[in-house]
Amino acid sequence: MPRLSRVVAFSIAALATGTACADPPAAPAKPKQIVIISFDSARDISQWQRSRALARRTGAHFTYFVSCVFLLSPQTRKEYTAPGKTEGKSNIGFAASKQEVAERLEQINLAASGGHDIGSHGCGHFDGKDWSKADWLSEFGSFKHILENAYSINGIAPEPKDWRDFARKSVVGFRAPYLSANKALYEALPAAGFLLDASGVSRGPVEPPTVNGITRFSLPQIPEGPRSRRVIAMDYNLYVRHSGGFERPSMAEEFADRTYNAFRAAFDAQYQGKRIPLELGFHFTLMNDGAYWNALERFAGEVCVMKQVECISFHDYVSRRGERHAAVGG
Repeated sequence: MPRLSRVVAFSIAALATGTACADPPAAPAKPKQIVIISFDSARDISQWQRSRALARRTGAHFTYFVSCVFLLSPQTRKEYTAPGKTEGKSNIGFAASKQEVAERLEQINLAASGGHDIGSHGCGHFDGKDWSKADWLSEFGSFKHILENAYSINGIAPEPKDWRDFARKSVVGFRAPYLSANKALYEALPAAGFLLDASGVSRGPVEPPTVNGITRFSLPQIPEGPRSRRVIAMDYNLYVRHSGGFERPSMAEEFADRTYNAFRAAFDAQYQGKRIPLELGFHFTLMNDGAYWNALERFAGEVCVMKQVECISFHDYVSRRGERHAAVGG
């Protein structure tokens, strides 16, 4: 049986060298789960403080999409003219006083120095769905002018020495009011020097594509409530879902639990699955007696401290992606 002898001999040799029992290749390690938490308009000083305290407790970095009308007092409101409007008009008002502007500027400085991302929410919170590219560029120009000159416009001193450099270079992200984007917006964004937009909506978490130099993020629609109907993962949309946009403080605890459960289920699905970034959006308004902020603090307190999780800003995400691409290209 010469053929059988050869097989037996090969098997013995293989066992001796260990080749027959070699371990299979190790599965690639999963990336860390990314969670991106952002705040729109960023008006109330107490909520700036509360959000930064949450960041310190959890190690998270947030994105604040600032509305520039809150850097204008009643006396300086005419510094802003929205596309198609007369000067000094805004859908969301202005700062209450020069002192409030000074306090908000302090909060922006503290957030930026703490590694948080300052983005643009435009100025007057108008719906730009019918705006032209020129209209969007005008709005972006107003934002940049007011942010860069906020101290001098309002007569606030001293102006931090690096403020203008920060205002010119650090604001690279935008979210449209009402998430109302159009073709003209995406033509204007790269022309205005932006790198990312967070105005999209998607059915569930998606990897953000980069188109014409703009990384486009989308708030996901996530299952929520007893019937698991999808809702945009933003506090205002939950507010409308839960109480029709009217305050129901007696239901705050139930609404907070529903919101937390929806966030946690959406997170768990990604953490146990493909680990696509999860985006969650908030405002500084305490809707339904703070139900959505209570849910946020519970959620972030649990997940942002996990070893395989990073709660980072939109700018952080884009910067890391650029670094990875540069390394691969190199």
